[in-house]
Amino acid sequence: MTRKTAREIAVRLAYELGYTNESAQQLLDRMLDREHFATLNQEDDLYADYPDAKQEAYLRALVSGVGAHGAELDGYIEKYAIGWQFDRIPRVAAAIMRVAMYELLYMPEIPRRTAIHEAVKIAERYEDPKVVSFMNGILGSFLRGELPEEAK
Repeated sequence: MTRKTAREIAVRLAYELGYTNESAQQLLDRMLDREHFATLNQEDDLYADYPDAKQEAYLRALVSGVGAHGAELDGYIEKYAIGWQFDRIPRVAAAIMRVAMYELLYMPEIPRRTAIHEAVKIAERYEDPKVVSFMNGILGSFLRGELPEEAK
């Protein structure tokens, strides 16, 4: 499994966090159970390969971090979504931005431009081009506003 695939799975799990009473840890344990993961492959090729130890650690850190910092990340989305109320932002778009913002803030080993580029690529699979453009603008503004030394 590539990091790109792991990131997209993390987005799906971050999205699911908004619809479950499970903690991030419980959700991860259930979804990353080898038997359960294998059944997901029957529905979607994204789950073709079980993550290796490195990718599983990345997935767990990312989804746990999004779960723990959800309110903070939503605050940033709201701050940079000028003229939009948070509840008008599509939930998939919000999940993608949460994952990217978490990477930008808390995973310094991830190149900043890569986090944004990959978020936009994932968004292109799930959202309308106008929403993708809107998200790209929010993430760019977030990077320049919150991590100006990283935006150069």
